Amino acid sequence: MNLANVRFDASGLVPVIVQDARTGQVLTLAYANLEALEQTLQTRQSTFFSRSRGELWVKGLTSGHTQEVLEVVLDCDQDAVLYKVIPQGPACHTGAESCFHHPLTPSTEPPLGEVLEKVFETIQERMATLPEGSYVARMHQAGLDRILKKVGEEAGEVIIAAKNRSREELAWEASDLLFHLMFLLAEEGLTPADLARTLWSRHRP
Repeated sequence: MNLANVRFDASGLVPVIVQDARTGQVLTLAYANLEALEQTLQTRQSTFFSRSRGELWVKGLTSGHTQEVLEVVLDCDQDAVLYKVIPQGPACHTGAESCFHHPLTPSTEPPLGEVLEKVFETIQERMATLPEGSYVARMHQAGLDRILKKVGEEAGEVIIAAKNRSREELAWEASDLLFHLMFLLAEEGLTPADLARTLWSRHRP
C-alpha cells in the first residue's frame, strides 16, 4: 500500500473501517493519521489517532483486546481505509463484539462466519463447564476417537445427501459436519482464527 496515495482531510486524518477478516462483520470506525497507518503496517496491530486525546492509540494496549491486521486496503476514492483483522476479544468499549449494535432496521440472518464463531464459543464453554445432559460434554469425555468417528460419519452423510440431490438434506448434513469439525478444532486446541490464517496464507493476492 502506497501511503502517498492516501487523501487525508484538512486535519490530516482518514476514516478507518475495521472488519473481522473471518466473518466480514464491521467492528468499528476510527481515524488514523499518517503515523498511525505507518505503525499499523509495521506492527500489524490496529493503530489509530484519537481525536479526543490528540495522540496515537493501539487497540487493545490496555484492554488486551488486540486486533491482528491481515490486510490494509484503500478505497476507490483513496479517502477511506479498511483494516481486515483477527480480533482478540470485543471491539467495542462497552464489551460488545462490534461497535455497531444499535439496529435501526429489523435484523437479518447473520453471516456464516459469525454463526460459526458463536457455535465455537458455545462448544468451548460446554467443554470447560461440562453441564449435565450436554452432548458436547458427553462427547468430550468420551475422547478424541469418538469425535473423529463422528466427523467421519457426518462426512459420509454429506456425501449421501449430495448424491440424493436434496438441497434441504445437504444443508442439514453439512451443518452437522461443520459443527463436528468445530468440535474437533476445540478438542485439539485450534480456533477458527487458525483456519482463517491458513486459508489467508494460501489465497491472499
